[in-house]
Amino acid sequence: MYRVKSLAVAALSIPVLTLSSAWGYEGGAVSNGGTIAGTVKFAGEAPALAQIEVTKDTAVCGQTEKFDEALVVGEGNGIKNVVVSIANIEKGKAQAAEGGTLDQKECVYAPRVVLSPAGADLNILNNDGILHNIHTYSEANSPINKAQPKFRKKMTQNFAQPETVRVECDAHAWMKGWLVVTDHPYYAVTDASGAFELADVPAGSYTLRIWHETLGELTQDVTLEAGGAASVALEMAQQ
Repeated sequence: MYRVKSLAVAALSIPVLTLSSAWGYEGGAVSNGGTIAGTVKFAGEAPALAQIEVTKDTAVCGQTEKFDEALVVGEGNGIKNVVVSIANIEKGKAQAAEGGTLDQKECVYAPRVVLSPAGADLNILNNDGILHNIHTYSEANSPINKAQPKFRKKMTQNFAQPETVRVECDAHAWMKGWLVVTDHPYYAVTDASGAFELADVPAGSYTLRIWHETLGELTQDVTLEAGGAASVALEMAQQ
């Protein structure tokens, strides 16, 4: 089961993030906004990272084994790469105009989970100097399957609809990542300690949605006062 400390929780066993119904969100100035911050930690003993064998392009990708970063638990059991968002917000600060950046470094997607606003161009970089291939798996947006040779250091791709998109490289089977196309600016990805922060949030009662690629999804109610700060401590566990 998923577990949450401090506040009431509704747990869901959904492996793919379902974005909020706030598409059509109104962005503008926020007066006396507050902050929602917290941590997402792994409940129980943290699993060891599985090793991945590098089978090609070892001069660039590395001659030693890599580790599967689908579930990274750091010091203090903080979970990295958890997406935290507000599920039921219709008005707040403006959405960023520029898209996110997905880089390919030593045959690993960096970052593994990238946020990018709907309607903006995602920047796709190839700093490895070898052939990569961007292959996306999605429903709301048309999937892409494009080669990115070594001379093409940058490509852009527009994702018009909010959803979570799985990204893989057909040239290097171990390369996996996620693109979260956002419908408003209140999204965050946890750092190596499992910490996150959502800033300039208007006062109100909200539902947070917490998603991880292997641990699934849960929700958390939180109330924020004008100019205030709400702290949330959550736990996720393997079923």
